[in-house]
Amino acid sequence: MRKVWAGVVVAMLLVAGCDRGSHPHQIGTVAPEFTVSDGVQTVDLSKYRGHTVILNLWATWCPPCIIELPSLIQLHHEMPNIVIIAISQDEDDAVYRRFLDQHHIDFLTVRDPTLRINRLYGTLQIPESYVIDKNGMVRRKFVSAQDWTSPEIMGYLKKL
Repeated sequence: MRKVWAGVVVAMLLVAGCDRGSHPHQIGTVAPEFTVSDGVQTVDLSKYRGHTVILNLWATWCPPCIIELPSLIQLHHEMPNIVIIAISQDEDDAVYRRFLDQHHIDFLTVRDPTLRINRLYGTLQIPESYVIDKNGMVRRKFVSAQDWTSPEIMGYLKKL
């Protein structure tokens, strides 16, 4: 009986550990404002008020981040009215810039090796993305790699 209870406790801890908070407390609240600069690019979230924004937190060394990149680029081309702001936690600027060139990333991206923006949004693991509506409200959080061109996601974004 002791082994059964130990198994139940371990299973509950594993399930709780997998919950990365897809329904964060920020949903329905004003998105935390920020300005971040990496010496090449500067992003001020407040300048995008009036636009739907996808805030994508990622890194070049993150396999799930790389998996979702092609669909994020495709979304950018198919729905150019959606502003994509990608915040990378890469420390090495040269590696980061080379990656952007190799993968033809043509949406707005900036490095934040201090993880200030990740902490501001409560993101501990990447990739995570936040959909911010035209009024600056956080409407949805996506956890892990997404197919940004899926009918469900594109339909959701069109409604915003």
